[in-house]
Amino acid sequence: MEERFDCSSCSESLFGRKYIEVERGPHCVPCYDRLFAHTCHACSQIIAHNAKELLFEDQHFHDHCFCCSHCSRSLAHESFSSLDQNLVCSDCFCSDFCSKCVACDKNVQPGSRLLEYGGSTWHEDCFCCHGCGKSIGAEAFIPDNNNYYCVPCYETRLAPQCGLCSKALTKGGVTYKDKVWHRECFICSGCRLPLSGQTFTSQGEKPFCVKCFSSLYAKKCAGCNAPITGFGDGKYVSFQEREWHQPCFKCSRCSVSLVGAGFFPDRDLILCTDCNAED
Repeated sequence: MEERFDCSSCSESLFGRKYIEVERGPHCVPCYDRLFAHTCHACSQIIAHNAKELLFEDQHFHDHCFCCSHCSRSLAHESFSSLDQNLVCSDCFCSDFCSKCVACDKNVQPGSRLLEYGGSTWHEDCFCCHGCGKSIGAEAFIPDNNNYYCVPCYETRLAPQCGLCSKALTKGGVTYKDKVWHRECFICSGCRLPLSGQTFTSQGEKPFCVKCFSSLYAKKCAGCNAPITGFGDGKYVSFQEREWHQPCFKCSRCSVSLVGAGFFPDRDLILCTDCNAED
C-alpha cells in the first residue's frame, strides 16, 4: 500500500503538488500562506510565499509597498528616514526638512558634518574665513558684522590694539578714554600696579591709582595737611586758593564745623560768627 503524503493542515495529498516544509510538517501553498505568511503593513494584504518581503522595525512589507510616503518612490534599494512613523526617501527628507547651507545654497544631507551659528547652517567645508578664505571648520572663529574670521585673521585685521603692548585684544579688556587695554596692561603710571577692578584717576592722559595720584598731584588739606583726593567721602571745601576736607573745615578757635555756615577769614584763620564777634 502506498504511503500517504498529505498537507499537515488540510490533509489533502501533496503528491505532485508544490508544498512548503515547516516545523509542523509539510503544508500546501494555500495553507502555508493562510497560516504563516505575514500581513503587509502598508496594504494590509497577505505577503505570499513567492513575493519579495521586507522587514523594518518589526513591520513587514511587500517589496513594492515599501515606498516613500511623499513621492511613492520605492525604498527597497534606497536610503531613507523614518519620520513620525512615515518612511521618507533622502531626497524628500532633504527637500522638506533639511537645512540649506547659506554659503552654497545646497541641502545639508543627513549625517554630514555641519556647523550652525546664529540661526544659519553651513556645510563644515563651506564655513570659511572672510579674510583668508580658508575653511574654519570646527576651529575657533570670531563674528564681525555678519562676517566670520579665523583667529589669526581677526587679530591681524580687525582686533583693537592694546594701548600698552600694542597686541590684539580678542576678549575682555578695559576701555578708558576711547582706548583699550588688556586687563593686565592697564596699570598705574606711577607704581605700575594693575588698575583693573580698583578706583583710579588720571593726570592728563595717564591713569594713576589713588595713592600715587595723592602723592604726586593731590592738593593738601589746609586743616590736616593730608591729600585731598575727592574719592569716596572725600568732599572738600575750597576758599581763596586753599582746600579743606569737609570734616576739617571748622572754626580755628572753637572747632565748630563751618560747612554750610557763615564764616570770616582772619589772615590764616577762619572763624565762626561767634568767635569773630569776640574780636
